[in-house]
Amino acid sequence: MRKTWGWIIIWIMAAVTVFSGCGGKSQDAPPPAAPAVTAPSASAPAGVQSRAPGGQMAPVQAPAAVPAPVKSPAAGVPATTPTGKILLAASFPSAAMAAGAPSGWALETKSGTPIVRLEPQENSFCLRLTSDSESSFGIKKEIRVDIREYPFINWRWKVNRLPKGGDVRSTDTDDQALQIYVAFPATGWPEALNTPVVGYIWDSEAPKGWTGRSAHTGGGMLRYVVVRNKTDRLGQWFTEKRNIYQDYQRLFSDVKGGQPPGPTRGLQLYINSQHTRTAAEGYVCEIYFSQS
Repeated sequence: MRKTWGWIIIWIMAAVTVFSGCGGKSQDAPPPAAPAVTAPSASAPAGVQSRAPGGQMAPVQAPAAVPAPVKSPAAGVPATTPTGKILLAASFPSAAMAAGAPSGWALETKSGTPIVRLEPQENSFCLRLTSDSESSFGIKKEIRVDIREYPFINWRWKVNRLPKGGDVRSTDTDDQALQIYVAFPATGWPEALNTPVVGYIWDSEAPKGWTGRSAHTGGGMLRYVVVRNKTDRLGQWFTEKRNIYQDYQRLFSDVKGGQPPGPTRGLQLYINSQHTRTAAEGYVCEIYFSQS
């Protein structure tokens, strides 16, 4: 049995465990802030007075109103924005970490030493993942979203370093600086081999727009869309919008007519560079599903 069999089974079984327990357009402009739900303003009371040197009361001008920070909705709670309803799937409102992962997430390490950090960005924090020549790891959480009702997945990310020669099309070079996985309910038994997973990845060598199955043995239900690659500028934020419902229909047209078997079961954010024996680094900020 090939070594890669073990890795893909471990990956999918881990996905099944966390998910049961707990096409699109891209914009090259700098990322906007998370969709606003409310933006209240705070101001000091007007008409405040203080005593002038001569003993007279002199009016003190109240400071200008200071906008309060825009807050993202809680994960999994529908919110209405100017562009319609959204469901927040991932955000990092603080730098709080627990057991090596952001609060509310679980760390999963396949190999090497995981380097997971939260760094300030605008009004919140962004996830920073750094891998070395032996690393393969990520974080995961449960999230339920009906992609028929919320067919678009939106996120922003950037990569500072790509794994040299990484190419999802070959088992020997299957490394990416960033991977966003969305899992669905199993379509059969055993669940480990029948859990549909859509992966949006930032590859090195595979052409943008490439779609296909995992090259690893047993990975037939793990299917990819290459969103970015080495032709995109390093160190620059990109904002993405994909119609995940249409992507699912295309990727799994051979499974139950290409229709999702139910709401999503979970979300995973990954990085790896152990196959190419190089290094990688990437950032991910909020991820949300929207109706338009």
